[in-house]
Amino acid sequence: MTDETMTVFIVDDDESIREALLNLLESEGLSARLFASTEAFLDEWSEQMAGCLVLDVRLPGASGVELQEKLIAAGIRIPIIFMTAHGDVPMVRKVMKAGAVEFLSKPFQREELLTAIQQAFNLEREIASERAERRAIEERMATLSPREVEVLELVTEGMLNKQIAGALEISEITVKLHRRKVMEKMRANSLAELVKMTERIRKGPIR
Repeated sequence: MTDETMTVFIVDDDESIREALLNLLESEGLSARLFASTEAFLDEWSEQMAGCLVLDVRLPGASGVELQEKLIAAGIRIPIIFMTAHGDVPMVRKVMKAGAVEFLSKPFQREELLTAIQQAFNLEREIASERAERRAIEERMATLSPREVEVLELVTEGMLNKQIAGALEISEITVKLHRRKVMEKMRANSLAELVKMTERIRKGPIR
């Protein structure tokens, strides 16, 4: 994923600020889309939208902080750069603790914004990599038989072969055969690696 494939989503109710930021980003070869409210952004949101949010704090309707909360609640991980002319320390702490990339006070220097956007794009690439890795794990899990799924769940819970055999009422040799198949299909080189894979799945979807 390169800068050319990502978009800066600008959410600000001031049209002049939106246009100024658009001109700045386009002069740097960056793609941008403009929204006057958080509701307008959410109406057009899709999982295919990659990039970052440049988000004003004070907006008509839901605020920028409320949008961040909604995205987190929905499991949507898009890097956010906040901007405001009315920030305070508690607000900064709150949004940064929740994962914001940067908090810019208006008026800010162009280099401040461009640096923050690059940091956000780097984070977006990491998120995209995690998302792709999760999909690959899910695809491998889909190849497991129902019995192999049962063995996988019990193995990753820390149960020994003998315990799994008793729980599933099958022989220990059969457990070993299923366990080997699970390791092969999941492409896991160790039990620790298998546990990490299942933990990624249990964390829920990465959007």
